[in-house]
Amino acid sequence: MSYRLGIDVGGTFTDLYLLNESNYQVETLKVASSPDDPSRAIVGGVTTLLERHSIRPEEVAYLSHGTTVATNTILQQVGAKVGLVTTSGFRDLLEIGRQKRPSVYDLFADKPPVLVPRYLRQEVIERVGHDGSVLLTLDAQSLESAVKAVLDEGIEALAVCFLHAYANPEHERQAKALAKKRGPSLYVCASHELTAEFREYERFLTTVLNAYVGPILSGYLLHLRENLHQLGLRIDPYIIQSNGGLMSVTSAVLNPIRTALSGPSAGVVGAAYVATLAGSPNIITLDMGGTSTDVSLLRDTKPRMQSAQQMAGYPVRVPTVAIHTIGAGGGSIAWIDDALGFHVGPRSAGAVPGPAVYGLGGDRPTVTDANVVLGRLNQEALLGGAMPIRKELAADSIRTLADRLNMTLEQAAAGVIRIVVSNMVRAVRVISVEKGEDPRDFALMAFGGAGPLHATAVAKQLGIRQVIVPPAPGLLCALGALLAVPRMEYSKTRVFPVTEDYGGLAEVFQGLAGQARAWLKRESVPREAWRLEYSVDMRYVGQNHELTLPLPEGRIDRETVLGTVEGFHQEHNKQFGYSSPGNPVQIVTCRVVARGVETQLHPTWRPVEEGPIAAPRALRPVYFESTGEWVQCPVYLRDDLVPGAVVKGPAIIEQTDSTTVLYHDDSTTMDGYGTLIVDVGLP
Repeated sequence: MSYRLGIDVGGTFTDLYLLNESNYQVETLKVASSPDDPSRAIVGGVTTLLERHSIRPEEVAYLSHGTTVATNTILQQVGAKVGLVTTSGFRDLLEIGRQKRPSVYDLFADKPPVLVPRYLRQEVIERVGHDGSVLLTLDAQSLESAVKAVLDEGIEALAVCFLHAYANPEHERQAKALAKKRGPSLYVCASHELTAEFREYERFLTTVLNAYVGPILSGYLLHLRENLHQLGLRIDPYIIQSNGGLMSVTSAVLNPIRTALSGPSAGVVGAAYVATLAGSPNIITLDMGGTSTDVSLLRDTKPRMQSAQQMAGYPVRVPTVAIHTIGAGGGSIAWIDDALGFHVGPRSAGAVPGPAVYGLGGDRPTVTDANVVLGRLNQEALLGGAMPIRKELAADSIRTLADRLNMTLEQAAAGVIRIVVSNMVRAVRVISVEKGEDPRDFALMAFGGAGPLHATAVAKQLGIRQVIVPPAPGLLCALGALLAVPRMEYSKTRVFPVTEDYGGLAEVFQGLAGQARAWLKRESVPREAWRLEYSVDMRYVGQNHELTLPLPEGRIDRETVLGTVEGFHQEHNKQFGYSSPGNPVQIVTCRVVARGVETQLHPTWRPVEEGPIAAPRALRPVYFESTGEWVQCPVYLRDDLVPGAVVKGPAIIEQTDSTTVLYHDDSTTMDGYGTLIVDVGLP
C-alpha cells in the first residue's frame, strides 16, 4: 500500500489529510499547532495518524504541506540580519519606495519598517541600461569593498539588487559568486533569480524579503525533513507556494518568499476540487480559521492569479492566487475603543492562550466565545468531544463588553457576530464588486473551522443564494495540499508594440520555456506530465498598470497577438468600466507557467435517496442575531445525514472539524459526495 498525506499548518490547528491510494479511503486528524516550532505539531500529528491506523512510515509515498513560517517571520519582524549591495546611486531606494502613505486619510500611519538599515546597504560601481546594454562595467574593487563591508557587520543573508538586472543579469551573477566565495555559509539571493521584471523598488524589496526569511525558512524545512526521515519516512516533503502549486525543499530554500501565502492558496486548490464535484464552477471562497479569513474568487474553477501581493505593507513581486485576507477568525478579539466604538480583530488570541472558553488562560472576548454564549457552538466540548470547553469563562469574557456598553450578554455576543460578518462581507466585495464581478453570480464555498458558522449570514448580506459546505470543511486546506501539483512561473520584462517584432517576442518566450522545462526536470516531474502555459501583460501606451491575458502555446504570430489585444480591451472594460480600442497597446512582460498534471482522486459517491429524514441528536437554545430572540434549535450530527437528506432552518449541524448554522429561511441538502448544498433564504 501507499499513502498520500496533505498537511496544513494554521495559527490554531495543524490539519492532516491522509489518502490510501489503493482504495481511496481517507483519514483525518486535527492537532494543536506549535507556533514556536511548527515542525513539532507536524511530526506529532503524522506519528499519531500512522500509529492510529497501523501504517508503516515507509508506506507514505507523498507528503506536502502549507506553511506559515515565512508569513509569520515578516509579520513579527523576526527575520535574518540582511545586507544589500546595489548599483551606485540606489542605496536609498528601499526607503524612498513609491512615496505612498499606507492610508490616504491617516496622516499618522507609519510605513512598514525598512528591513535593511542604511549602514548595511552598500553601493557598487556598475550600470546596465533598460535594454540590457552595459553602460558601466562592473568595478571589481568596489564590489569587493561592498561585500567586505556588509560581511564585517555580521550579516546572515545578502540581497544583490542591481538596476535593470532583469534585462541583463550578468553583473548580479558576478556579485553573487563573489559573495558566496567570501561567505560560504551566507544566504545569498539575486533579484533576477526571483523576478526578471521591471519596477526597481518592488524587485529590490522582494529580493530583500526573500533574504530576510531565507535563513529562517530554510532552517525550518531542513529540520522538518530530518525529523520526518527519523520518523521513518523515505520521501522529502513538498511545500505549497503562494500560487497554489508545489515545489521541493530545494526550490523552497532558494525561493522562500514564494511561500508567503502557502496555506490559504492550498485552500483555494481544495475549494476548486469540491466545486467541480458539486457542479458549481463559479465560487467565492470563505476560509475562516482561528486568526484570519481568506477570500478568493474562482470562475470555471480557476482562481484569479496576480503577479504581486501586499504583505504587512510590503509589495511582494511573486505570482500568487488572488487572495484577500482580513483579521477575522474564531480567535479574533472583540474590543471597545475610548469613544465606545465596538471592534472585532485584527488581533487574535491565537492558539495560546486562545479564546477564554478553551480554559488555557485567555480572558479576552473572542468570536468563538460569542458563538458559545449564543449557543451556536457545542456547550460542552469541541473537536467532537476532544476539546472540553468552559462556557462560563466565555460568558465572563463577553460580559466585559456587555457591562461597558450597557447591553445584555446575548446582545453583546450578537454584536460580535454582526461585526465580524460585516468585516467578511467587505472582504468579499473587495475581490468581487471592486473587480467587476457580481457576487450574486457565485456560490459561497465555506470552509475553515469557523467558515460554515458564519457563511449563511455573509451570503444573506451579499445576495448569494447558495452556500457550499465541503465534507470536511476544517481540513480543506490540507486536502488542497494533497491535490496540488508542481508549479513555477517564469517572466521577463520586454516592451513590444503589439503590431510588430513577433520574432523578438517568440525569442523571449523560447528562453522562458527553456527555464520552465529545466525546472520541471529538476523537480522530477515525469516528462509526460509537463505542461506549459503562456501569457502576456498588456497595457495602453502611457499607462502604469497592466492586465495579464493568456496566449496560446506555440502561436506567437500576428493573428494570435491581435486576438489577445481584443481580449485585453474586453477585460479592461470589465475591471475598470471603460476601454480605448483606438489607443495603441503594448506587451510589457512575457510569462510562462510550468506545471504538472492534476492529481486524480476518486471520491466515494453514494446514491441520493428520496427524502431521508435524520433525527436531531438534541435541542438547544440558540440566539439568532437576525431576529434577536432565543430559539429551541434542533442540533444534527453531520455523520447522521445521508445523501438526499434535507435539513431546514433554524438548525445546527455539528461535526468534528466545524459547525454549520442554518437561519430560519435556510435549508440544506446533502449530495452524493457528502457535500452540504445550502439554499439561502433571501428577503
